Amino acid sequence: MGEDVSEQLKQSEFSRVHRREYRRKVQLCLDVFETMLAQSSFDFEKPLTGMEIECNLVDAEYQPAMNNSEVLEAIADPAYQTELGAYNIEFNVPPRRLPGRAALDLEDDVRASLNAAEAKAGTDGAHIVMIGILPTLMPEHLSGHWMSESTRYQALNDSIFTARGEDIMIDIAGPERLSLQTASIAPESACTSMQLHLQVSPADFANNWNAAQVLAGPQLALGANSPYFFGHHLWAETRIELFTQATDTRPDELKTQGVRPRVWFGERWITSIFDLFEENVRYFPSLLPQLSDEDPVAELAAGRTPKLSELRLHNGTVYRWNRPVYDIVNGRPHLRVENRVLPAGPTVLDMMANAAFYYGMLRALSEEDRPLWTKMSFAAAEANFVAAAQHGIDARLYWPGVGEVTPDELVLRRLLPMADEGLRRWEVATEVRDRYLGVIEGRAKTGRNGAVWQSTTVTALQDRGLTRPDALAEMLRLYCERMHSNEPVHTWDLPA
Repeated sequence: MGEDVSEQLKQSEFSRVHRREYRRKVQLCLDVFETMLAQSSFDFEKPLTGMEIECNLVDAEYQPAMNNSEVLEAIADPAYQTELGAYNIEFNVPPRRLPGRAALDLEDDVRASLNAAEAKAGTDGAHIVMIGILPTLMPEHLSGHWMSESTRYQALNDSIFTARGEDIMIDIAGPERLSLQTASIAPESACTSMQLHLQVSPADFANNWNAAQVLAGPQLALGANSPYFFGHHLWAETRIELFTQATDTRPDELKTQGVRPRVWFGERWITSIFDLFEENVRYFPSLLPQLSDEDPVAELAAGRTPKLSELRLHNGTVYRWNRPVYDIVNGRPHLRVENRVLPAGPTVLDMMANAAFYYGMLRALSEEDRPLWTKMSFAAAEANFVAAAQHGIDARLYWPGVGEVTPDELVLRRLLPMADEGLRRWEVATEVRDRYLGVIEGRAKTGRNGAVWQSTTVTALQDRGLTRPDALAEMLRLYCERMHSNEPVHTWDLPA
C-alpha cells in the first residue's frame, strides 16, 4: 500500500495549512532530488534485488481469518508485517544479489521462512495462502472490523473518500459481471501481490523502467492468478482492475475530464526517473500530507543525504504498476524499480520463476541497441497489459516485428531466449536458469497458469454438484495442498 516511510504516519487528520505546507515541501524535495541526480553518488555498483509477498490468512474452513495481529505476534519475525486487511500479512524478503546460485538459496530461505510462519500461524487456527485474490472472500467479510489496526490505513481510507465525495463503484465485466458500491477501500485489501525490486543507477533507470512497462503484458499473461472475486468469475487477473477501481479518488465527472487515476500504468516512455516523480507532484494531490522536520536543502548543503520524506510519502500513494523508489541505506541513496504487476503465488517455485523471467528480460531489453520501446507506442504496451489482465494466457498481445501474437508463442519463440541471455549477463548459474525458465516454458507449453487451474477446477467441482461457494472453498483447499508441495502450477492435476 506504500513505501516504508508511510509506516510512521503520526496522524489521520490534516488541516488546510498542513496541505498547503506539504505541497510546498514536496516541491522543495523534488528540486533537491533533481540536484542530487545531477551531483550525488548513488549506490548501484553491486545491485540488489528484493521481493515482497503479500499473503492471506484463512481458517480451517478456508474462509478469511481476521486475526493478523494475533498471527503476527505468534510468528514474531520482523520480516512479517501487517497489510491493509485484517486477513492479510506481508513477508519482506531480505535483499540479495542475483549472480551464481543465489536464487536457489533464496528459494530455500523463502520456503523455510513461510513454513515456519505457517506452523506458528496454525497455533491461532490460521493458514497462510499465497494467491492473487482469496476466492472465498465475500462481501460480508469486508463489513465490520476488516481493516488492520493502523493510523496509516484509516487515514488513507478517509482521504480517498474525502477526495471522491461519494461511495466507490466497483464494476468489473467478465464471464460473470460484478457491480456493487462500497463505502470503504475494503475491496482493495483483496488484492495480494508479489513485488520485485531492482536497484539501478540513475543513468540506467529510464531504460529499466521502460523495459518493465514493455514486459508488463507478457509477465501478467504468464502469471495471472486472480480469476474470482466475491464469488464471481471475472478477469484472469481481476486484481488489476479491482485495485484500480477500489482506490479511485475520481468521481465520474473527473474521469470524463481525463483526470488520471491513482492506480496508473502511466502515459509515456521516460528519459529519467525524475520524469516519474515530477508527474506525481504535478498530477496528484496529496492523500497523506504529513510533514517532517527535515530541511532537504540544508541537508544536501551539509553533505548529508536528505531523506526527502514528503516526496517519498507522496510517491507511496501513487500506485504505478512499475513504481520508482528513492531510498537510503547506511547513509547512501539508491534508486529502485519496484515491479507490482504480479499476483502472489501459486508456489514459491512459481514466484521464483516469475522473478527470474522478469530480471532476465529486464536486463536483455534494457541493454538492446535499439530498444523495443522505440518500436512500439506506449498505448500498445498498456493495451497488452489490460488484455493480459482480462484474458491471461489466452490474450492476444502486440509485439514489434511479430504483430499480434498469443503469449505462449511469444514466450517460446522470442522471450525465453532473451530471458536466458539476460540472466547469463547477470552471471546467474546455468542450473538456476534451467530450473526457473523451465517452469516458464512449461507454463507456456501447457497453457496453464494459476488462473486457468483455479477456474478449471471450480468448473469441474460445480459439475459434480457443488454450489459455487463450496466449490471455491474446495478449490482453495486443493490449491493449498499443492502450494505446499512446491510443484509448479502447470503440473498440478485437475479434478476428473
